[in-house]
Amino acid sequence: MISFDPGLIIWTTIIFTLLLIVLKKFAWKPILNSVDERNKSIEDALKAADKAKQEMASLNADNEKILQEAKKERDLLLKEAREIKSSIINEAKEQANTEADKIITSAKEQISNEKMKALTELKNQVASLSIEMSEKVLKSELSDAAKQKEFVSNSLKQSELN
Repeated sequence: MISFDPGLIIWTTIIFTLLLIVLKKFAWKPILNSVDERNKSIEDALKAADKAKQEMASLNADNEKILQEAKKERDLLLKEAREIKSSIINEAKEQANTEADKIITSAKEQISNEKMKALTELKNQVASLSIEMSEKVLKSELSDAAKQKEFVSNSLKQSELN
């Protein structure tokens, strides 16, 4: 059996109480202060993390806006480039058509001039041939004096009739 000694219990209580006082004065205050500081630093870290999270959300929103604006600007630039390309192509087509019309007109004029030149040359050759043939016919017809008189009188009669 366990026996209880009243003196031992009293001294144990006194030593325990003194130990509590000494611990309270020298150990618990620093321990509680360090725990309080630790809690405070954890709260500050959580606040900083929340603030960083909010800033990240804000930056993400700003980045999304910037990205949307960049896409709009890119689309606008592409649209302008397409319009410029179309304009240049149309301008080139018009210029090509104008040049083709000029070339065709020039060719037609040149053909017409060549045709006129050929016709004039042909007329001159026909006239030369006609004169040569007339000379030959007249020489053969007018070789005789009687034929000459007859030709002159016929020519006079025809000129009088006209």
